[in-house]
Formats: sequence, structure tokens, C-alpha cells
Amino acid sequence: MAGPRNASEESASQGAPEKLVAAMQQEMQQYLQSVMQTVNNAPDGAWIAGSEESVRDLSADFRRRVFERAVQMRVDAAEAAFPPSAQPGDGQASGE
Repeated sequence: MAGPRNASEESASQGAPEKLVAAMQQEMQQYLQSVMQTVNNAPDGAWIAGSEESVRDLSADFRRRVFERAVQMRVDAAEAAFPPSAQPGDGQASGE
């Protein structure tokens, strides 16, 4: 069993928030434009009732995509920080 990781190992396996922002910039812009368009398309006098459900659906989809991207970035960072070790018999062992 592996021992506890030190702080530098821990941070190396974490995704950088600014990279998530950069990766999601275009999708965030599309999401916000869709929200505004949905509210604009709601009938006068019923802006909330005419758009709330659609905006909630847009938000749920965007939240899911953001979370999926964040988790994938964390996985990618962890894999990059801790590359797989050589397997026995792959010619990488010392003395071969």
C-alpha cells in the first residue's frame, strides 16, 4: 500500500482552475447566450414563467458538462503526475 503523498505530489495530481476556465470558455459563452435568448423568446408579461424551465434545463446540462470536464482534467493531471511504472518482463528491468 502506498504511503501518504506529500503536498507537492498532491498538487501535481490536481487540475488547474484556470485551465478549466480556458477549456470551458466557448461553452460558457454559448450557454449564457442561450440563456439570454431563451429569456428574450419568452412572451411579454411571462418572462419568468415562459423561460424558467428551459433555463433550468440549459443550466443542468451546462453544470453536467462542467463537472465532467473538471473530473476528466483531474484524472488527466493525476495520470500525468504518476506515470505507470515499468512492468516486469518489458525489457526495462535493470541488468538486462
